[in-house]
Amino acid sequence: MTQATISSSAVLLGRGLIVVTLLTGGVALPAVATSPDGDARSGPDSAAPCNRACLAKDLRGDLRTYLKANGSAERISAAGLSVRLPGHRRTIDVSAGTMRIGGTRPVRSTRVWQIGSNTKAFTSVMLLQLEAEHRLSIDDTLGKWLPRYRQWRGVTIKRLLNMTSGIPSYDNSRAFYRDFAANPHRRFTVRQLVGYAKVGKPTHGYSYSNTNYILGEMIIKRVTHDSYGHQLLTRIIRPLHLHNLHYRPHRYPAALTRREPAGYFFNRQLPGLSRLLGRDVSRTTLSWTRGAGGIISTTRDMTVWEHALYHGRLLPRHQQSELRSLVSSKTGRPIKHTTPSDPEGFGLGIAQMTHPEIGRFWFYEGKTLAFRTLHVYLPRSRVIFAMALNSQPTVDHIGDLVVSVYGTLVAHGVIRPTARGTAVPEHELQNPFPDPVGAQPS
Repeated sequence: MTQATISSSAVLLGRGLIVVTLLTGGVALPAVATSPDGDARSGPDSAAPCNRACLAKDLRGDLRTYLKANGSAERISAAGLSVRLPGHRRTIDVSAGTMRIGGTRPVRSTRVWQIGSNTKAFTSVMLLQLEAEHRLSIDDTLGKWLPRYRQWRGVTIKRLLNMTSGIPSYDNSRAFYRDFAANPHRRFTVRQLVGYAKVGKPTHGYSYSNTNYILGEMIIKRVTHDSYGHQLLTRIIRPLHLHNLHYRPHRYPAALTRREPAGYFFNRQLPGLSRLLGRDVSRTTLSWTRGAGGIISTTRDMTVWEHALYHGRLLPRHQQSELRSLVSSKTGRPIKHTTPSDPEGFGLGIAQMTHPEIGRFWFYEGKTLAFRTLHVYLPRSRVIFAMALNSQPTVDHIGDLVVSVYGTLVAHGVIRPTARGTAVPEHELQNPFPDPVGAQPS
């Protein structure tokens, strides 16, 4: 239920979603202070005919248009968006909708969202930091660090992180669905989650598996003799001052979930969870996703993290190169970068796409039972944006929102359009990294 892709395919435990929107150059807008809910304030930099205040208004319009078009079909009431422009520390933060369906309480940009498989990059970065400290190598095998899993003893850490391990995803198991549906508030241990995968069928080539990142979480604990959560806090959250990004291995406290919109499960392709259909499941356990998808955050803090991630603030040069090393999602083989003929690639917890009209960019969409969050990094213009919606539907049209935001940024001169235009065919926005939770259980 956490995955990486651009798509309308169903996903649960959030595998990042690759969004199709690369830019080709940029012009920064004048700085204008924004209020906590994204409304731009006038000031000395607001003399331009259309500046950050104007851009914020139009971006909020993109969110409202999406809610109007898809709110009923996707069962969503809330949307959030943050845009980080190069050279500006202050993000443009906007939101639209209400905290719950049928409610009147507006959503503010300070709200938190379950970021799903966007969590995977955090897990990868911590493992790469441990490599830089000479405490492990990503070429080490599971046989060295987790010898109890003998059937996978030859699988390397790198193959876990780039989804070529051959290990099935635990959330493709009927037993997992049965146990979750019986008690959505139960606490799953890492061993229990891996246990569901042990009886599954091996996969081949590139195959998205949340089990890989649960095993990565276990390796972090084994190497550091510390919890995943505390390592995340000391290595990433505190150094980057991510005051609105949080991790718990089970349920979050009420003081935090009060800042979270309701989140609706609306995926009809998962009969094992049919009793949850249409319900607010935002306060159920996240122990089933953990280091594969358990973080919650504001969209603003997501862009702060992504800026550090893609600009090498967290890793030495060698490990940064490893983070960006790709395998083709089509062949599972290493590729230098994506191309028009091989357009979808997966790195170590991040993904890249080449689009025939937009170009090459990095992204990830994460999903949980209740939320979708997606980030895009456009390397030529160095613009980053992150968006969030409060449902997990059968068909995901978040790619339409990406296109709308991209078009607004082009219209405001933040990025230059490509020579062939900015329109993105709908079929190009499908998720190239199918989420196991969206598949029928084996």
